[in-house]
Amino acid sequence: MGFTTPHDLTVAATQQETKRADMDKAVASDNKSGEIVNMARGLLGAAVGGAAGYFVTGWLARQGFYTMALPGVGVGLGAGLLVTKRCPGVAVFCGILALALGVFTEWKNFPFVRDASFGYFVRHLGELRPLTLIMLGLGTLAGYWFALGAGRKWSARAS
Repeated sequence: MGFTTPHDLTVAATQQETKRADMDKAVASDNKSGEIVNMARGLLGAAVGGAAGYFVTGWLARQGFYTMALPGVGVGLGAGLLVTKRCPGVAVFCGILALALGVFTEWKNFPFVRDASFGYFVRHLGELRPLTLIMLGLGTLAGYWFALGAGRKWSARAS
């Protein structure tokens, strides 16, 4: 049985603190890469869902149905299904993307008769029917809401 000097205790404590700091750095690095992967998955899902919503809306419009909220819903559902934990930044981006995709889809399927250019369409958005504006708003809201991820709660702890 050996005696422990105060210097030995200090060295041991310093080594333990160094190991703990290294472990904390590794965990933080894993969390950051996990967040990046989570955001990338959400954005990939948003792109796929938005494309599906765009094409299905065009097909349904040719069948006589008006589903202008569908592109935004597709954006949100695509992102929400692929995110593993709630990411408000992705949700905000998806809301903006849902609005832009909704406006683009409306223009592609129902351009103004006077001038079919996209610039003219954007400058005259206020002249669209109230139902169209409501559908675009619902699609934007759905794009944000569904992108948060269904049933996933805010958590102070890292998963």
